[in-house]
Amino acid sequence: MFQPVIPTGGVAGWRFLQRTYDTQLETFGQSAQIQRETDHFRDKIAQITSAEDLVADRQLLTVALGAFGLSDDIDNKFFIKKMLEEGSIADDALANRFTDTRYSELVAAFGFGPSEVTRTGISLFSDEIIEKYQVNQFEAATGVQDESMRIALYAQRELVEVVSEEGSEAQKWFTIMGQPPLRSLFETALGLPSAVAQVDIDKQLEIFQDRAQSIFGSSSAAQFTDPEKVENLVTQYLARAQINSIGTGASSAAIALTLLQS
Repeated sequence: MFQPVIPTGGVAGWRFLQRTYDTQLETFGQSAQIQRETDHFRDKIAQITSAEDLVADRQLLTVALGAFGLSDDIDNKFFIKKMLEEGSIADDALANRFTDTRYSELVAAFGFGPSEVTRTGISLFSDEIIEKYQVNQFEAATGVQDESMRIALYAQRELVEVVSEEGSEAQKWFTIMGQPPLRSLFETALGLPSAVAQVDIDKQLEIFQDRAQSIFGSSSAAQFTDPEKVENLVTQYLARAQINSIGTGASSAAIALTLLQS
């Protein structure tokens, strides 16, 4: 399988990845393994009319979960089946109990729940899911080389949509804190320790907002509907991630030299 090319880490590596993204993604999508998986999905998905059918075919489930960044749940078939069968309409549906909205997005995309329209037979459905799958798998392959690049790509793709949703500022921040990739990015960009997750959720909200105000000049999550703000956030994240990767034992002069050389 084609492996994404990232010649260096940090902001310099990110800029290279941005310049070459379209070409690299296209080449990745032509890899033999990706082609096998997506061809099978395109050929078979229209015949799938229930959650039980979907989880019974591991290849189909691989693409379905991978399209929403949920590949780690591939062996949790009972959990996925139950979630798909409950749907996403009812407020107390299993998928809606998670702050990580990727689960509700998966469930809504397939439409297997009560009073929902199953979408697997729609003409453009397979193309929609396959496109998402290729993007997510490319990000996963990028993460094998540099996890910070994977998180940055995810944020660039998802953050504007998350903060554009209807709801209060608190709800938007809770969604950010509930999605592991976005939470990791913000914790690093805001200079917060991972231990902050252990404090009361309302206190976490206050901490995130205060730090955002201090660093970006606003406590509002909605500020990240602006692509320039997202780029500033990603740059802040990658710079801090690179400093952290150098190691706490390095002197400030050594860290500065490493950053300049990259």
